[in-house]
Amino acid sequence: MLSQVYRCGFQPFNQHLLPWVQCTTVSRSHCIQPSVIRHVRSWSNIPFITVPLSRTHGKSFAHRGELKHAKRIVVKLGSAVVTRGDECGLALGRLASIVEQVSVLQNQGREMMLVTSGAVAFGKQRLRHEILLSQSVRQALHSGQNQLKEMAIPVLEARACAAAGQSGLMALYEAMFTQYSICAAQILVTNLDFHDEQKRRNLNGTLHELLRMNIVPIVNTNDAVVPPAEPNSDLQGVNVISVKDNDSLAARLAVEMKTDLLIVLSDVEGLFDSPPGSDDAKLIDIFYPGDQQSVTFGTKSRVGMGGMEAKVKAALWALQGGTSVVIANGTHPKVSGHVITDIVEGKKVGTFFSEVKPAGPTVEQQGEMARSGGRMLATLEPEQRAEIIHHLADLLTDQRDEILLANKKDLEEAEGRLAAPLLKRLSLSTSKLNSLAIGLRQIAASSQDSVGRVLRRTRIAKNLELEQVTVPIGVLLVIFESRPDCLPQVAALAIASGNGLLLKGGKEAAHSNRILHLLTQEALSIHGVKEAVQLVNTREEVEDLCRLDKMIDLIIPRGSSQLVRDIQKAAKGIPVMGHSEGICHMYVDSEASVDKVTRLVRDSKCEYPAACNALETLLIHRDLLRTPLFDQIIDMLRVEQVKIHAGPKFASYLTFSPSEVKSLRTEYGDLELCIEVVDNVQDAIDHIHKYGSSHTDVIVTENENTAEFFLQHVDSACVFWNASTRFSDGYRFGLGAEVGISTSRIHARGPVGLEGLLTTKWLLRGKDHVVSDFSEHGSLKYLHENLPVPQRNTN
Repeated sequence: MLSQVYRCGFQPFNQHLLPWVQCTTVSRSHCIQPSVIRHVRSWSNIPFITVPLSRTHGKSFAHRGELKHAKRIVVKLGSAVVTRGDECGLALGRLASIVEQVSVLQNQGREMMLVTSGAVAFGKQRLRHEILLSQSVRQALHSGQNQLKEMAIPVLEARACAAAGQSGLMALYEAMFTQYSICAAQILVTNLDFHDEQKRRNLNGTLHELLRMNIVPIVNTNDAVVPPAEPNSDLQGVNVISVKDNDSLAARLAVEMKTDLLIVLSDVEGLFDSPPGSDDAKLIDIFYPGDQQSVTFGTKSRVGMGGMEAKVKAALWALQGGTSVVIANGTHPKVSGHVITDIVEGKKVGTFFSEVKPAGPTVEQQGEMARSGGRMLATLEPEQRAEIIHHLADLLTDQRDEILLANKKDLEEAEGRLAAPLLKRLSLSTSKLNSLAIGLRQIAASSQDSVGRVLRRTRIAKNLELEQVTVPIGVLLVIFESRPDCLPQVAALAIASGNGLLLKGGKEAAHSNRILHLLTQEALSIHGVKEAVQLVNTREEVEDLCRLDKMIDLIIPRGSSQLVRDIQKAAKGIPVMGHSEGICHMYVDSEASVDKVTRLVRDSKCEYPAACNALETLLIHRDLLRTPLFDQIIDMLRVEQVKIHAGPKFASYLTFSPSEVKSLRTEYGDLELCIEVVDNVQDAIDHIHKYGSSHTDVIVTENENTAEFFLQHVDSACVFWNASTRFSDGYRFGLGAEVGISTSRIHARGPVGLEGLLTTKWLLRGKDHVVSDFSEHGSLKYLHENLPVPQRNTN
C-alpha cells in the first residue's frame, strides 16, 4: 500500500450547508491536499484503463462507444440490487463488487457519485434481531423454561428501519471504499431539498466541494423523515421506501451536477418491449424519446414501490437535461462483477437512452431481416439462386469502374495507416474482379442441387420412409478485415446455400464494401430476396455482435489471427468456424528434386506472403545441409529479400547464423521465414504437430513411400506432396470460393465452400404410424432397409 496515495479530503464544509453531510475518512494522518495527483492505480482485478476525459457538458452522448469519455458519472443502486432476496439485510458480495468497480473508475480520474438504497433493509435486519432477542428474554423469564414458543414478529415501520440502518449502511460503504484508498461522504436529502432554491445551491456546492477533493459522494433519501410509503403486499406488510423516489433523485442529481452518464442498476437486464418473462419480450438495446408508446410496462419491483415506468420517466428527464442514461441489471451473478465498467467501456449492456436515432435499421433488425430473407432464399428453385449469382458476377465486371473508384478512396485514406501487406489485401484491380466473377460463376454451377439434396433414405417399416436432406445452417455472421473481395465471395456462397448473411467489414474498406453490398442487393432483388444479405454499418463492436446468439447460427472470421482469437473468446453460445493461425510448414526430404524445391519454396513464401496459406517454416533434412540444393534455396530467398530466422538446431550447425527465432510457433505474414533442421520424416511430423496450427503442410520428395507416410500421418486440414502451400484455397480446389479455411475437427475442415455452409434435417413420411405398434406384442416390425438415393447432378 506504500505505493498508493490515500485519497481523502479535509472537511471544510460550511455549517449552514444543507442537507446533512458526513465525511468518512481512511485515516486522519493520511489526508492529503486536493492538489495531489488523482490518477491512482487500483490493485483491482478489473483492468486499469487510462482514457481522455475532457468533455463539455450540454448534450448527451449519441452512441455507446462515446461513453468511455464520460468524466462525471452517477450510479444509482436500486433496492433490489442492494438487498438480499429475503429483504432482511444487504447483498454484501454484490455490494463489494459494485464498490470495486466504482473505485476503479474513480482511480482512472473520473468523478463518481452513488445514489443508494439499502438503509431500510439494513435497519430492518438490526431491529428484527433486537426484537427477537428482547422477546426471547421476556418469554424465558415469564415461562421459566428454556424452550421458547413460536414468536410473532411485529410489522416494522419503514422510517424506524431507516433510522436504525443509516449509520450501519454508511459504515459498510466506508469499510469497502477504504480497501481502495478512497474517501466517501454521505449526503441525506429529501424532496424538499430540491424545491428550496437556497438548499439546492447548498447541495450543489457541497457536491462540487466533495468532487474537488476526490471524495465519492454517497447520496440517499433521508428515509427516517420522509412520508410513509404505501403498503406493499409482496413484503408481507413491511413498508419499504419507494424506489421511484430514488430514480427521480438520481435523475435530478445527474442533471443538477451536469453529469455525463447516469447508470441505473435494477434487477432486470434493461428495458423490454413487453414485460420481462413474457414469451415475446425482447431487450431494447437503444431507447429513443417517443418510443414509450410502443412499450408495455409490467408490474413494479419486488423490493420498493417503483417500477420500470418510473425509471424510464426519470431516464428521459435526465436525457433531456443532457445526461446519457443506461438501465442495466446489477443483480445477475455472471455480469454484476463488471456491469458498471462494461457500460463505461461502451459494451452492449442494458438499455442505452439516446436522442440520436440512426437512419438505418439496428443490427438486431438486420439479423431478423437476414433470417427472414434467408428462409425465402432457401425456398427458391436452384436455378433462381444460380441466376442471382450469375447476375452478381456480371455486375462485378459491368460496374468495374465504380468499384475501383470506391476502392481508390479506401486506399488513399489507408495510406500511411496500414502496413504494406494489409494495403495489398485492401487493393482491388481489374484482374481481381475478373477472377471474382469467374469464381462466382463456378459457385452458381455447383449450387444446382446443394439445398434439399437427399443424402440417405431408409424404409423404417411398411409405408414409413425416412430421408436425410441438406438444408441451410441459418444466419451467418462473417467478419472480415481489409478484404473487400471477400464480400461478393461470401455473399455468393450464402446465396447458393440459402443462408441469411450478416457482413461486418473493416472501416478501412468502407467505400468498397458499400458499393459491393449494393450490387449484391441489386442481384438479390431480381427474385425479391434483397434483405437476405445485410451489411452492418452501425458502430456495433465485434464483441457485441458475438453475443447475438438468438439471431446468429455461425460466425466466420476472415482476418488476422488476433481477430480470430478475439472472436473465439467473445462468442457466447455461437460456434466459430475458422483458424486462429496459419503456420504452414514445408519439409524438404533428403530425396527431394533439386528442380522442384526452389520453385515450391518461392511460390509458397513469396507469391503472397500475407496470406494464411503462405509458408512460415521450412524444415530441411539434415543431410541436405552444405549441399548445392541447400545453397540454391538460400540464394533464392536472398534474391527475394526474405529475412531468415534460424531454428535452434539450424543455428547450432552455423558459425555465423541469422537471428535465432524467438518462437517456432510464429505466423510472420511477411517476407520472413523460419528454417529448422530435422533428422527424418518422423522428426518433421513431430515438429509440425508440436509447433504447427493444423492448417497446411507439405512434403517435397521423390520417394513415394515417404510421401504417403507423411500424407497419412500429418494431422492437418490440408496435407500436400510436391505442391505449393498456396493451393490451400477454395477457388483453387474448384469450390468457386471459400468463406475461410477451418482447422476445426467438427463439421467442415480445410477450405470451406458451399458444402461447409449446409447442415441436414430428417424428413419422416408415414401413414398413421405410432411407436406402440412396434412393441413386443405390436403388429409391426422395424425393417430399416436402405433405399437408393437420387443421383447427384455433377455437371
